[in-house]
Amino acid sequence: MEKPVTSFLHTPFPLFLIFFLVKGIKGNIGVNYGTVADNLPPPAQVARFLLDSTIINRVKLYDTNQEILQAFAHTGIAITVAVPNNLIPNLTNLKFSQQWVKTNIAPHVPATNIVRIVVGNEVLSTTDNSVVSSLVPAMQTLHAALVGEDLHRRIKVSTPHSLSILSSSSPPSSGRFKQGNIVQVVRQLLGFLRATDSPFMINPYPFFGYSGNTLDYAMFRPNSGVFDEMSQRKYTNMLDAQLDATYSAMKQLGFGEVEIVIAETGWPSRGDPGQIGVDTESAREFNGNLIKHVMSGLGTPLMPNRTFETYIFALFNEDQKPGPTSERNFGLFHPDMTSVYNSGILRHKAGSKSPSNWNPERGVPVAGNNGGGGGGKTWCIPRSGASDEVLQMNIDYVCGLGFDCQPISKGGRCFYPDSVRAHAAYAMNVYYQATGRHDYDCDFRSTGAITSSNPGYGRCKY
Repeated sequence: MEKPVTSFLHTPFPLFLIFFLVKGIKGNIGVNYGTVADNLPPPAQVARFLLDSTIINRVKLYDTNQEILQAFAHTGIAITVAVPNNLIPNLTNLKFSQQWVKTNIAPHVPATNIVRIVVGNEVLSTTDNSVVSSLVPAMQTLHAALVGEDLHRRIKVSTPHSLSILSSSSPPSSGRFKQGNIVQVVRQLLGFLRATDSPFMINPYPFFGYSGNTLDYAMFRPNSGVFDEMSQRKYTNMLDAQLDATYSAMKQLGFGEVEIVIAETGWPSRGDPGQIGVDTESAREFNGNLIKHVMSGLGTPLMPNRTFETYIFALFNEDQKPGPTSERNFGLFHPDMTSVYNSGILRHKAGSKSPSNWNPERGVPVAGNNGGGGGGKTWCIPRSGASDEVLQMNIDYVCGLGFDCQPISKGGRCFYPDSVRAHAAYAMNVYYQATGRHDYDCDFRSTGAITSSNPGYGRCKY
């Protein structure tokens, strides 16, 4: 994390309710899983904890730790992996990229739901010109290697940035990238992201931009706000201003339609003596308001009516991180997996998310008792009006858990009709039948519907 350029809802909110309030709206909350510590629990224990005990459905790593990737197999949790900055020049060589994918990615797919590779971290904020100049060529070559493995549709390539790449961010509508080498690289990068349908990833931290006078503004508390004379928009929180400054810079280059992902943001629960607003209550309040806001569907003044895929920094307090005390205290959890504070991401119902017929050896449900569905035979199909984008996510989730999706693969008995809706009907029903045929097993965030009419046809038996 770097200190970004400074640029100019308060009620505590149970985060588990957010997903019910925004049904039908795309949005995901993830967490950054850092490992700069000597006291962290085993990855298998972490994966099971996140799956069974929290609402987190996405995890971002800072490497391709093979033990961690194996631990998340058959969980369905969407994983982002990373290439370290020092390997970026090597990735410009196609043979190197191909071998890197074969070694670090291919062995884990599809069991582990790897959805993105980030090339480096805040590369454009470094002073290593060889790494900066290699960034986009490395991403292009890595994408070509994924194409060679037929993984490019499943796995996207991007890279996160700090806000220090902006020369101007206040007011937000004046946001611009720094001139010279940075803006040239960013223009090439945005062209690649648009061509591959990948997001622009940014690390906006209100924590690094606030002062005593702007604490309420940074924390999403009621405040007088900041008015942007150029856009005639009012800002009531710093995160929106940071996001819109980034959007303005992208739009000025002609890439306003590229999706923005919040790759890192958070608030520490402990700091050095004298720091204002750095305590467990402030961290709880910021992260609670953050998730409520990014998932609300309100968007920002310049990007209204949308949500943001967001990764909270961080999963654990990391005791080996250098720097001020706050750097070691961004975690939602202690290493023993007790909460640092009540963040609201723990599931409120006791018991496991895992189906009753879960096979702990493979992590996938096995054929057998259909459980407590009761009554006559029922099936799960996509609800009318559900978008192909959401239904594809349902397919990826079910198949990522390890269910048999061969029938909807090319040549399979249920491949035709070759449509997302037809394939989703098969995948969603497989999950519904295997996990007990309860109503909630067909919810899929309100995109599933239960029917008493068998949707099977011809060779495609349900």
